[in-house]
Amino acid sequence: MTRSSLWATLFALPAILVMLALGTWQVQRLEWKNELISRVQERAALPPAPLPAALPDPASFEFRPVTVTGRFLHDREMLTVARPRQGMAGYEVVTPLERSDGGPAVLVNRGFIPMDRRDPATRPEGLVTGEVTVRGVARLPAEPAWLHPGNPEPGTGPGTVWGYADPPAMARAAGLAAAAPLIVEALPGQAPGGVPAGIEPRLELPNSHLQYAVTWYGLAATLLVIYGMMMVRGRRDA
Repeated sequence: MTRSSLWATLFALPAILVMLALGTWQVQRLEWKNELISRVQERAALPPAPLPAALPDPASFEFRPVTVTGRFLHDREMLTVARPRQGMAGYEVVTPLERSDGGPAVLVNRGFIPMDRRDPATRPEGLVTGEVTVRGVARLPAEPAWLHPGNPEPGTGPGTVWGYADPPAMARAAGLAAAAPLIVEALPGQAPGGVPAGIEPRLELPNSHLQYAVTWYGLAATLLVIYGMMMVRGRRDA
């Protein structure tokens, strides 16, 4: 074996093995993600259940349709950055709900409002008073994406715009003694006047593992072909 063939072998074979391992890992991840999506879809199809006051395992309730009864604390509402809706920029309104059963308060994402409705005084019909039963979907806060807008400094009061939902920090900012570790996304049609608009159930579970597996296996196959061609050429030149 020539020196160049030796170096090619030392580089190509480990690289091919690593690529095959990564492709196999992505196949395993694909199986896991498919099972997760199936469980989530089954959970989302369940009838609404009252949200327990105690949640030792919050993840077991994620994507579950739930109901929770209490009184909105509109003077402590907060805003989060929202995707544009029908070409309009705006926010999502997160309002603490003081539970009627004495459990910890629950942060309710009541949905989208346009930027010109940021001031609660511009949407008085949506400031529901008295006891209400909210129908929604329980969601754990998602990890912020890279370059996602950040959150305000500790001690920031109500009305501030948050980059992403952070129940513990938002509860402290709202002056709540305690709050549930998840957020309830209110379904549409529960606010008089349609503002805030509520949130259609959204299952954001990206599944690109098959694409990644094909990519890694394809790179391994390509490198193997190149290595084979180099070996054949090296023998001819020897």
